[in-house]
Amino acid sequence: MQTIIYDCFIVVKPKDERDVMRALICEEYGSPPKLTRGQIPDPAPGPGEAKLAVEAVGLGYFDSVLLRGMYQEKPPLPMIPGRECCGTVVALGAGTDPTLLGRRVAAIAFTGCMAEYAIVRISDTVPLPRRMPATIGAAFLSAYATMLYALTNCGHQRAGETLLVLGASGTLGMAAIDLGRALGGRVIAAASTPAKREAARMRGAEATVDYTAHDWRDRLRDLAPSGVDIVVDPVGGSYSEPAFRHLAPNGRHLVLGFTAGEIPRLPLNLPLLKRANLVGVDWGGFAQQEPNVNAALLARLGEMLTIGSLTPSPSRTYTVATFGQAIEDLVARRSIGKPVVVLEDL
Repeated sequence: MQTIIYDCFIVVKPKDERDVMRALICEEYGSPPKLTRGQIPDPAPGPGEAKLAVEAVGLGYFDSVLLRGMYQEKPPLPMIPGRECCGTVVALGAGTDPTLLGRRVAAIAFTGCMAEYAIVRISDTVPLPRRMPATIGAAFLSAYATMLYALTNCGHQRAGETLLVLGASGTLGMAAIDLGRALGGRVIAAASTPAKREAARMRGAEATVDYTAHDWRDRLRDLAPSGVDIVVDPVGGSYSEPAFRHLAPNGRHLVLGFTAGEIPRLPLNLPLLKRANLVGVDWGGFAQQEPNVNAALLARLGEMLTIGSLTPSPSRTYTVATFGQAIEDLVARRSIGKPVVVLEDL
C-alpha cells in the first residue's frame, strides 16, 4: 500500500495504482479545437482546495469561446477544458473542513473539469442535495450564481416586478426564469423558435415572444403595456435596443453577454429619456473581488436549492466522444438549457 499524507488527513492507495488520471486534453485552440483523450498526473489539492471525483461537466458559452482561442485569457497548452462540474470530494488541502470529505458538490473552476479528478477552491463549491442527479448538479451553479447576483445585487428585483428575458432558452435564460419566479417576479421569455419558446414556457415563463419577428415590440406592448422592470440580456446584437426602449421608468437593463455575436451601441440619450439604468453583470469579477459577499450569495443559493424554491432541470446530455458536437451546438445556438457531458467514456 502507498500512504499519501496531506496537510489535514491521510489517503491510502493500492500499491499498483498509478498516479495518473484520464482526461480530455485540448492540444490546439481553433474551430474546431484539437482534442485528444490521454493521461496526465493525478493532482493533489493545495490550501483551501478540494479534489473532486468528477461525475459530469456542464458546458457554457464561455467554454466555446475559450476553446476557439477567442477568450481574453489563453491558458497554456495542453489544457484540460471544463469550467463547471459535479463530483464527490475525495481529498482536501490544508485549512479546510474535514466534514466535506465524501460530500457531493457543484463546483466552478476556470479549467480542468473534463478529467477523472478536478481541483477546485472550497469557496467555489455548493453542497448538493444527496438525490440530485449529476446531470443537474453539473448544470446549475455558474448560471444560477450569475443570475442570483444579477437579479439581487445588480437588478434589485422586487416581488411583483416584470422581467423580460432575452435568449430565454439558453443557460442563463432558463436560470433567469427559475430565479425570477422564485423571487416573486412575472417573466416574459423572448426566444427565436417555437421549440425554444415552449421550453421557456415549460420552465415557468408566464408569456413568450418571438424576438426575431419584425413586430415583436407590438407583442411586448400587449404583454406589458407599462413597460418591463428588468431586462435580462445575455444576447446583445440587434435585440438590446428594442428591449431597452420598453423599460418602465426606473427599469434596469442587465448586460450579461453577447451570444448574438455583436456588441450593440446604445444611444446614451435613452437612459436619460427613459429614466432607466444600464447595468453590467460580471459575477466572476464580483466573486474574485468580494469573496466574502460571494460566499453569502452561494450560501443563499444553496438554501434555495435545498428548500426546493429552485428547480433546475436537466438539459441535453453528451458523452466525451461527442464533446466536440456539444461545443458546435453552443456556437450555433442550437442548445436549449445547459449542455452536460457525462464522463463514463473518458
